[in-house]
Amino acid sequence: METLSLILLMLALILLTQVIGHYIRFIPTALIQIIAGTVAALLMSGFTIEVESEWFLLLFIAPLLYNDSSHFPREDLWRMRTAIFGNAIILVLLTTIVGGYFINWLIPVIPVAAAFALAAILSPTDPIAVNGIAKRVQIPEQILTLVRGESLINDASGLVAFSYAVAAVVTGYFSLQSATTEFFYMFIVGALIGLTISLAMNFLKVRLRRAGIEDVVFYALLQILTPFIIFFIAEEGFHASGVIAVVTGGILHALIKERTETFFAQEQTLTDNIWTMIAYTLNGIIFLLLGLTLPEATREIFADDAINNWRLMLYVIEIGSFILAIRLVWTMFFNWFDHRFFKKEDRDHRRPSFKQDLITTLVGVRGTITMVGVLSLPFLTESGEAFPERSLIIFLAAGVIIYTLVLATILLPVLNRGEAATPIALDLNAQKQRMIRRAISEIKQVTDEDNAVVAFDLLNEYHVMLRLLRAQEKSQEELDQFNDQLKALRLEAVQWEKEESKRFVAEHKVPDLLKKDVFRSIENRRKAIGKDSRFQIVQPIRKLWWKRKRSNMSSDALIQMTQVEHELYEKVMGTVIERLENCRSSYPPDVVQSVLEFYKRLRFKHTRWSSPIGGKDVDQQKEELCLKAIEVQRLEIANMSKEGDLSNEEEKELRRFIHYIESVVLYEYVE
Repeated sequence: METLSLILLMLALILLTQVIGHYIRFIPTALIQIIAGTVAALLMSGFTIEVESEWFLLLFIAPLLYNDSSHFPREDLWRMRTAIFGNAIILVLLTTIVGGYFINWLIPVIPVAAAFALAAILSPTDPIAVNGIAKRVQIPEQILTLVRGESLINDASGLVAFSYAVAAVVTGYFSLQSATTEFFYMFIVGALIGLTISLAMNFLKVRLRRAGIEDVVFYALLQILTPFIIFFIAEEGFHASGVIAVVTGGILHALIKERTETFFAQEQTLTDNIWTMIAYTLNGIIFLLLGLTLPEATREIFADDAINNWRLMLYVIEIGSFILAIRLVWTMFFNWFDHRFFKKEDRDHRRPSFKQDLITTLVGVRGTITMVGVLSLPFLTESGEAFPERSLIIFLAAGVIIYTLVLATILLPVLNRGEAATPIALDLNAQKQRMIRRAISEIKQVTDEDNAVVAFDLLNEYHVMLRLLRAQEKSQEELDQFNDQLKALRLEAVQWEKEESKRFVAEHKVPDLLKKDVFRSIENRRKAIGKDSRFQIVQPIRKLWWKRKRSNMSSDALIQMTQVEHELYEKVMGTVIERLENCRSSYPPDVVQSVLEFYKRLRFKHTRWSSPIGGKDVDQQKEELCLKAIEVQRLEIANMSKEGDLSNEEEKELRRFIHYIESVVLYEYVE
């Protein structure tokens, strides 16, 4: 019960901190969540929580890194491979060695090996905290890509260095040859395991589909389980790096996904939505846990009278500043070296300024891996003695995490003032419109006599999306006026629909079931225009009731009712459309066109089965047209990316937009 209560508390705190973060925008949500967790732990007297590094890495780090790596642009990873791997491996080792000696010099009571352990666990940057900062500060795209890329890898290198330093303290023995050999073993074998299992999971999905299993929820769940399987097998089965395994597995999954997204769009849309929710929840829980563990982790050191509390704070600032100084010096050296020996003939390439070097340094904040690693320190060595200065090391690590977060929060907005991000020629709304227009053009080109009816319906859907995007460009006053006029005309159209339906019912023999459904539909449309919340509840029930009633009818009665339904909607919608055409002088053209397209689609929906082609052919034709339209939109994204019109984040957003279009348009009639 205590565990369940803690989970519910953390979920509630995630929501609360997100609301607070919305209003206090200058503080990263991660820092707000740490504070909230600390306050919650202090309010619950006697509260303790044990964080074991093994389950924490499996439950939190594995899925988050897998998700991050599967969305990380491979082109950027390859283009910046030298800088990313330099920061993720060489910088980690430099920080461990140089930082370790500095910590030992500053605080002699911490042995050299234990100081190495502290410096090693302070080496990894936190991708989750980086993402949180990026939401509030416009960090240059290249710097953000570098820090996110190194964050995928330096978790593994930092943990390996940390484990060997701890082993040296516990056993009193250290072998450089053994450490180097195992370091490369963990990296190489971890990468191979990630690639192998990711391929195996995709092969399994193919085999299951051939066996007739088409449930998209099943495959979404299988995809969610993949990082846990990869991490567990790598760590427990082969004693390799589970972190590297999930990162390589995520990258391979993204490559396969790009080549199959047209065929499995519904599954991938569902999976992406689930991953969004998982990442949102886990990111929040991680920083809440960090805050929840802080009071217990630091209580012992604050209670120790041998060390002045103000002196402890000074140690945190000195160590945190020195770790960041190592990063700054390395960044400046690497940028100079890269510009001097590799980019000197590239006239367009300019060496990053000192301000950019400083931004790169500050964005490299410390976070979850640091806290989880340091909390896993053993209490005793092999000789039975207490681990040297364990409480002090935990306090210093926690302090440096908060120090780097606070420093980044304060200084990055100041440094980034006037620092332009990657120039972007088009805004996101314009890019979406460009994609929609490209799809409309493609549909028109492939329209012929056989698919003209279906193409017309699909074009209407794309025109509706285009008009909605254009409406978003209006000022708030113009948008409010547009919405008011649209609502007024739609209410008029519903009234005409009701009057014409009554006239048709009076002149024709209409089954009672159809009569009830027609007028109920009209009333529900009126309520929907008025934003009556009851409509959202009643509508699914009405559809279920209608399907059940139709299924209980005899085939002859069903055919007869369907014919009457076609005649009714053809007559009623035709009259409404004609009256709407006459409204062009009294309403703006875009308002009239929006309502016209709605009623044209409604008429097509209720009369399409009366056309010479059968329902199955209609769905097949629509699917073929949709796939062609979606394909040219993907090509348009690729073209915009090549032209430099897209940032990485915008490209991801546009791909999500395409997945949304697929789920709404392509699968609307395919059931």
